[in-house]
Formats: sequence, structure tokens, C-alpha cells
Amino acid sequence: HLATSLPLPSERDHLRPRIDLVVFMIDIKSKYSLKNVKTSLAHVDASFFLGKVCFLVTGVGRVNACSIETNAICKLGKAYCSPVLFCELELEGIRVTTAQRLTRMLQICAGHIPGVSALSFASLMRNSDDD
Repeated sequence: HLATSLPLPSERDHLRPRIDLVVFMIDIKSKYSLKNVKTSLAHVDASFFLGKVCFLVTGVGRVNACSIETNAICKLGKAYCSPVLFCELELEGIRVTTAQRLTRMLQICAGHIPGVSALSFASLMRNSDDD
């Protein structure tokens, strides 16, 4: 399910499936995109930041068109203890690989991979320089 921003409308709460993973998409060419994500973060329950949130940064193949510093996005990921994935959706191979990574993350967050929890997966995804 996709939403352009949070919070989600409450009138359909009873129909909404369980949320296993929240992926915030940031278009590196749009400062509005980052602002919208930052505003939406306040509406996410703190327990989701224990391995069930990631940031997907699109448009990274066109460095000249960037409106957002990648460092700002990395700081956001670090502040929320959530992984940051960079991709270029216009390139099929990268798009497929990114979709596979997100699908695997979703399987872990939904509890479909025995022996791996969202929290343990998040700790594995942490960058070693964070220590």
C-alpha cells in the first residue's frame, strides 16, 4: 500500500492490513520530498524504528540534478536507527535488485524468515563506522 504522506486517514483503519515495514521514499532531486518525509516521521510509532523502517533514496544516478545532500539523508537514517538504500529507478537492473532487497526486508519484518527478527536484521545492516 502506498501513501503520499502520514498520518494515514483513520476512517479506513478497520480495513487496513497490519503494517510490517515502512519505506520512506526520498527523491534526491526534490527538497519537498525530504521535507515531506521529515514531517511524516512524527506520525510513526517509535517501535517501528526497531528494524521496521527504511529510507529509499531515488534519483542518485544524476548527481548534477541533486537538490539534497546525501549526507543529510545519511544523518536522518542514523538519527532514526534505520537503513538508507540508494537506487536509480530508471536502470532496470538496479530497480530489480532494489525490489528484491525490499522484498527480503519485508519478509524479515513480517516474521517469515525463521531465526531472524526485524531488530536483529537492523543491527546487521548498521554500518561498522557507527560503533
